[in-house]
Amino acid sequence: MSRLLVIPAAGLGSRLGDSTPKVLVRVAGATMLDRLLDLYKDAVDRAVLVVNPAFADDVARHVAGHSAAARIECVVQEAPTGMLDAILLGRPVAERLRPSSVWVTWCDQIAVHPKTVGRLAAHTASAMHAAVVMPTVTRHHPYIHLQRDAAGRIVRVLHRREGDEMPETGESDIGLFAMSPRAYEERLPQYSQSVEIGSVTGERNFLPFIPWLARTERITTFPCENPMEAVGINTPEDLESVARYLRTLSPEP
Repeated sequence: MSRLLVIPAAGLGSRLGDSTPKVLVRVAGATMLDRLLDLYKDAVDRAVLVVNPAFADDVARHVAGHSAAARIECVVQEAPTGMLDAILLGRPVAERLRPSSVWVTWCDQIAVHPKTVGRLAAHTASAMHAAVVMPTVTRHHPYIHLQRDAAGRIVRVLHRREGDEMPETGESDIGLFAMSPRAYEERLPQYSQSVEIGSVTGERNFLPFIPWLARTERITTFPCENPMEAVGINTPEDLESVARYLRTLSPEP
């Protein structure tokens, strides 16, 4: 088994009030990038970091000083067209390395619990795993909601930031996904030709790919370990909340 991790990290992090590239912002003493590389070091073999051209050199210098530098490749997303396009930038690396599974995580989802990573690894231990495997969480006032039909199939993804009417309690992703090689190298590019454009943001979003794919392929979901895993860091308040949570997992000396 071999796994490739794609990390879309082209965000500027302007809402954090810091000029530092978002992926290099420190949370509880370590950069988001270093936390991700440490979290997934035993689960994945190689990583692709998708960065903004404005800070590509800064990230490259940071990566060069990391102990896992030889296993990390940086690619530049020239235009901020959305997560779908960022994820697809890892495709040439996947075609070259031929991994048995392609994982994707947002750069600010650093609160994912190691046990959740372990469960995802178990679900993708076979080359015949589902087209998409993803941990989910049930939470109040969700930012994302996975809408299912009576058979439990995901049929729509609601986005708060796109103006969708959200339920009081919903099922959300946690910004972590595993795709089979076929789903990543064939089906995702097919979807990109007719992608659903965000009605408010105008972005080419990745999440609607899941219900699109679920019409013909198997999607596997499982509950994550802790609701905090779904918290992405977009504001100073998010940063402090995640930092407090991380300290409970690994208390500082």
